[in-house]
Amino acid sequence: MNAAVAPARLFALPRLSSPAVRRLFYGAVGLGLLFGLWWLGGLLLYLNPATRSFANFGPIPTFRAFPELIGDGTILRAIESSGYRLGMGLLLAITCGVPIGIFMGRSQTFRQLSNTPFQLLRMISPLSWEPIAVIVFAKWDAAIIFLIAIAAVWPVAFSTAAGLAKVDPAWFKVSRNLGARPWHMLSQIILPAIAFDVLTGIRLALGVAWIVLVPAEFLGVTSGLGYSIEDARETLSYNHLTAMVLVIGVIGFALDSICMLLITRYSWHRQT
Repeated sequence: MNAAVAPARLFALPRLSSPAVRRLFYGAVGLGLLFGLWWLGGLLLYLNPATRSFANFGPIPTFRAFPELIGDGTILRAIESSGYRLGMGLLLAITCGVPIGIFMGRSQTFRQLSNTPFQLLRMISPLSWEPIAVIVFAKWDAAIIFLIAIAAVWPVAFSTAAGLAKVDPAWFKVSRNLGARPWHMLSQIILPAIAFDVLTGIRLALGVAWIVLVPAEFLGVTSGLGYSIEDARETLSYNHLTAMVLVIGVIGFALDSICMLLITRYSWHRQT
């Protein structure tokens, strides 16, 4: 055996026949490395007398906190409150973003008139709308839903417009010659053709909304994932704080995975 090749083979990952098994294996190895670095960071905090009080950020105290947080209903209540706000905000974003995107894709005049103001609004940080939202809406729930919607509407709208711009104009000419009504063109041509782009936009919108949700819940509300993190910080319950951060990561990963499955299942494109 070549001496230069031997060390590389020693550290080479095993070959796996099934792509699904390969992804699962690599994902498990990656998570193992991540948690190993987390454990090492917690150990360093514990070994340093100046930072020993922050040792509860480590993985072992974090996992020990889960039975308490599950038992007293903290995690469930936080997920229910945040899930409602996220769902309503995304519903508003999709309801507004898809029609706007269709108009942008079908009407050149509307696209030219709206592109500059929409790009300007898109580049405004969603959280910068918070003082205005608090004044306009009587309840914090409505204000947070507005912040999520204003953050998530742009990925949906621009992805929808981009998808519609790729549709062959001949399809619309043929459908009109065959007597198709506008509703038929929308349901039989436009929506199936842009399904991949719409779902991709929703996936991007979900990521943006998930990022906006947590800091939006730091102020004014007494429920939700963001509030649970803020409450844990105020009470110096660092193990509870990292446990809620882990819950946010797991839920966000699950939601993103669901979006990927929908993109693969309900669009003409197929992920390999």
